Amino acid sequence: MACSASSSTALLSYTSRASISPKSHISQSISVPSAFNGLRNCKPFVSRVARSISTRVAQSERRRFAVCASSELPLVGNQAPDFEAEAVFDQEFIKVKLSEYIGKKYVILFFYPLDFTFVCPTEITAFSDRYEEFEKVNTEILGVSVDSVFSHLAWVQTERKSGGLGDLNYPLISDVTKSISKAYNVLIPDQGIALRGLFIIDKEGVIQHSTINNLGIGRSVDETLRTLQALQYVQENPDEVCPAGWKPGEKSMKPDPKGSKEYFASI
Repeated sequence: MACSASSSTALLSYTSRASISPKSHISQSISVPSAFNGLRNCKPFVSRVARSISTRVAQSERRRFAVCASSELPLVGNQAPDFEAEAVFDQEFIKVKLSEYIGKKYVILFFYPLDFTFVCPTEITAFSDRYEEFEKVNTEILGVSVDSVFSHLAWVQTERKSGGLGDLNYPLISDVTKSISKAYNVLIPDQGIALRGLFIIDKEGVIQHSTINNLGIGRSVDETLRTLQALQYVQENPDEVCPAGWKPGEKSMKPDPKGSKEYFASI
C-alpha cells in the first residue's frame, strides 16, 4: 500500500508507451490511496512510430496516469544543492546544514512523502537499525519530508508497535517550504509531497548516485549500502571500476580492453 493517511483507494493504471521521449513510462498497475496518489495525467511528446503502438494499447485503457518527470538534467555528477533546515534528533529540535558535512562525511539523503503513514516508517526504521553500518564507512543519514518538526517529534515519540518510529539514530528534516524537495527534483507539485528519492553525496559534496521510487515502492537498505561501498571503492581506486552486483572483497575490473579481459576470464 502506498504511503497515505487516507483509507479510500482508487485503482490507477499505467499503460506502456514506447517512446523516445525521456518521459515514457513502464507498464504496471497498482492500487494507491486517492488522497495523494502522486499521479497526474501527462501528455509527453510521442514519435509517429511510438504513437501507433500507444494507440493500440489505448484501445483497452481509457486513461493514462503517470508522474510527470522533471525536465531538468540529472543531478548525478553535479554539486548537491545546499540547504539549511530544522530537524528532529534525539527528541530535540536542531539545525541541519548539508554543507557542514562536506570534506568530512558521505551523506545518504532520502525523501519520503508524509509522517504517520505506512510504507514510510518501514524505510525510516530500517535505516536507523542499520545506522552503525553506515557510520563505520563514514556516512551520515538524513531523512526529509514536507512535515513540520512538530509532526516529526510526535512520530518519534510514538512507539513502533503503534505505527510510530521510536528513537532514531539520525535526524529527520522538515521541508515545510518544499524548497529542498524542489531542489532535488522529487516534489510532486500538485500533491505537495515528495517521491521516494534517495541520493548518495560524496565528501566533496557531489551527488554520485540517485534513485527515485514512486509512492508505493519502498527502498532497499542493502542496495543503498552496497552502492555506497562501490562508490567508495572506486574513489579510493580510481583505476578500477565495479561490475554489476559488486560487493566488498569481490573482484573489480580495469576499465580498458586489455585489463577487462582479466575480469571476464575469471567469471
